Amino acid sequence: MGWWTVAGTSRTVHRVYLPTEEAPAVTKGSVAGALAKSVDQLTAYFQGDLRRFSVPLEWSYGTNFQHDVWRALATIPYGTLWTYGELAGAVDRPKAARAVGQANGANPWPVLIPCHRVVASNHLGGYAGGLDVKRFLLALEENA
Repeated sequence: MGWWTVAGTSRTVHRVYLPTEEAPAVTKGSVAGALAKSVDQLTAYFQGDLRRFSVPLEWSYGTNFQHDVWRALATIPYGTLWTYGELAGAVDRPKAARAVGQANGANPWPVLIPCHRVVASNHLGGYAGGLDVKRFLLALEENA
């Protein structure tokens, strides 16, 4: 699909940039800590060898509502799809599917927090990285 870029420090991952997004300049050389762990885990995920991530994330972004949605996203099992309505129910906001969709789209850690596993009730839904990237990720999990 292209290059995925991870931004952060040795302590936390701040953001994952999808191949379709413009990422900041890449630092050359070795990386340590959370960044190195995230690269290792993303590599294992794309090889079909990892189903759950365990890297420390930088939670200073977003609102409390977004945090609730992102934490709920992290509970969606590998290879499982939820609808926006199910996600809204998981955060005790059953009538807020549209707001949940917006929070889902604002997820700064795609794949690490699996926002691609959320679909509309009658179609694939959207994806910040584009539907080709979403289809790729869903197919990867379906075929693992």
